[in-house]
Amino acid sequence: MRPYSVISVSAVRRNLSLLSRAASVPVIAVVKDDAYGHGAEVLAQHIADMVCLFAVSSVEEGVRLRVAGIREGVLVLTPVLRREEALRAKWYRLTVTVASAEGVALCAGLSAHIAFNTGMNRFGFAPQEAARACRLCRAHKVRVEGVYSHLYDASDASAVRAQTQAFMECCAAVRADFPSAMRHLCATGGILAGGAPLDAVRPGLGLYGYAPPPFSDTLGLTPALRVYAHVLHAAPVYGKGAGYGAAQKRYAALHTLGAGYGDGFFRAGGLGAVGALCMDACVREGALPAGRRVCVLDDAAAYAKEHGTTAYEVLTMLRGLRKYYAG
Repeated sequence: MRPYSVISVSAVRRNLSLLSRAASVPVIAVVKDDAYGHGAEVLAQHIADMVCLFAVSSVEEGVRLRVAGIREGVLVLTPVLRREEALRAKWYRLTVTVASAEGVALCAGLSAHIAFNTGMNRFGFAPQEAARACRLCRAHKVRVEGVYSHLYDASDASAVRAQTQAFMECCAAVRADFPSAMRHLCATGGILAGGAPLDAVRPGLGLYGYAPPPFSDTLGLTPALRVYAHVLHAAPVYGKGAGYGAAQKRYAALHTLGAGYGDGFFRAGGLGAVGALCMDACVREGALPAGRRVCVLDDAAAYAKEHGTTAYEVLTMLRGLRKYYAG
């Protein structure tokens, strides 16, 4: 039996409530990349009553939500590249992101949010192009329902002020043409930093129980995902060493878990393993009987810290695991 994850729906709902209360505005729930490994289609059904929109990375992700029965608005955060993709978005009633003149032309006749580049330098119209972006949207009959940008470092107060000022100028230009456009800027880091909540916030990582570095969790978020594996083998120890590259020492007892780097874990180690992980297994010290279920991960941030990365990477690496849901 391969490792699997168990997701607490109640933890996600509680996290969402804490984030919404902290921001005091509606929540756009970011469920891109399979809801950071938590299962977007199922999870969206459990939190639909608490959000004003869902946000995904691609049209394909948005389509999967619609097929799963999600009726709420779905915003695609990555700009579309082909007219066929835009037509698919229209068919499935998805809201697209327009971030360039070419993108506006591709998305003629669709509902959209305009993205502005206020310093992230990923994609988006430049702030000085705000009036032009609105003219293009009107010319191509794009229905502008929102306007947004992204903070590149929510922990840098001066950067946040500069980006917020630039974004507010963009919003003023957009609302001159599209008065009801929803304004959103803050993700989880922005909420924790006390940034401008505007009309909605756009948390991702916080929904799943973690604060993005370098923030500490001041809201009492609860990690929603645990990963379990089973003991595959327990037998008398022969010779020295255990697993790949383990120190040559004698062990009183060892057991083998059915979890390895082929399941999305880091080969370098962790999970309590002796030495590096194998593709489908890891060896740990101690006597445990074959068939025993073991929780191998309940804190993605702690595991990430061991490997010099973030909970974002760990959670998305594990999205291929089978998922079960608990209340």
